[in-house]
Amino acid sequence: MSTTPPPPVPASGQQPMSDSDARLWAMLGQLGGIILGFIGPLIVMLVFGPRNAFVKKESTEALNFQITVLIGYIVSFVLMFIVIGIFLFFAVWILSIIFCVIAAVKNNQGIEYRYPINIRFVK
Repeated sequence: MSTTPPPPVPASGQQPMSDSDARLWAMLGQLGGIILGFIGPLIVMLVFGPRNAFVKKESTEALNFQITVLIGYIVSFVLMFIVIGIFLFFAVWILSIIFCVIAAVKNNQGIEYRYPINIRFVK
């Protein structure tokens, strides 16, 4: 009888995730950015990232995007003293929602997503 060995356990000692769980948590990390800002992807990255490389990579990408969005909000707030800041604020808000939804759909399909506008602070 030949038995296949069990999959390797991550260095953290936690059990590895199934593919469906990894896709779910990667998707929730992307959508968490819409509701919680950078806190949502940060929690997913810290809690579930060590258990799966796909979740870690995608939640890190989402965290970097949410930090970039936060910078966009700060710049638009400063520019609100000039009228253009109001338009910039709504443009950042709408684009962040669109990109997060696209990323969530791609992650749910198991496809990696790279944001077109992203400053990668966290590696």
